Amino acid sequence: MRTPATAGLSRPRVLVVEDDDTIGRHLETGLRGNGYAPVWSRTGSAALAEAARTPYDVLLLDLGLPDMDGLDVARTLRAGHPDLLIVVLTARTDDIDVIAGLDAGADDYLVKPFSLSVLLARLRAHLRRRVVAAPSQEPVRLADLVLDVSARRCTLHGQDIVLRPKEFDLLAVLARHAGEAVSRETLMGEVWDENWFGSTKTLDVTMAGLRRRLTEAAGVSARLPRITTLRGHGYRLEP
Repeated sequence: MRTPATAGLSRPRVLVVEDDDTIGRHLETGLRGNGYAPVWSRTGSAALAEAARTPYDVLLLDLGLPDMDGLDVARTLRAGHPDLLIVVLTARTDDIDVIAGLDAGADDYLVKPFSLSVLLARLRAHLRRRVVAAPSQEPVRLADLVLDVSARRCTLHGQDIVLRPKEFDLLAVLARHAGEAVSRETLMGEVWDENWFGSTKTLDVTMAGLRRRLTEAAGVSARLPRITTLRGHGYRLEP
């Protein structure tokens, strides 16, 4: 039985970057049969060239490519395509390798071997979050930071701060609950998906990236709201 990709999206375009013929063919066939429009590249350089020609919704990226490190591909495409959903496919199971992939710009990761059903569930979860329109609301001012959720814009003293999609979503949830303790489970449910399964390490890496971008943008003069870690529970954005 074929499962639709996700409501509201017409055949999301997926760039598969995988040098293994068996895995690549399996992904290409499985994605096409489940409502996606995949294109398969076997090298990092071919993937970069393809992404420069055609806009994509999703990047499925193997880290062990024959011509270049998959992390470099992730960094390059994340810099040029901030809204691209990047899912890393890796045989590397060490935490440091997984964190490196997420820190390079990936939204999620799957450790090989994985089933097609798990991959499809992850894609549906991510894409479903992206097609839900946020209700119109007034911008939120937090110290010198202004967050306009409707416009998906974050500014500091009128200057835009470029955040990755999940970083923005994470900040938006914390801002909506400013001054309140927000659990890890709530953040995973609202930023990723209420039916999310798997590691919450993506939350930790996304939070680290958010904090870093805000701190770098603030410099020494701007006032930023502080994000407090509540050990064993979650986080609180200090109003």
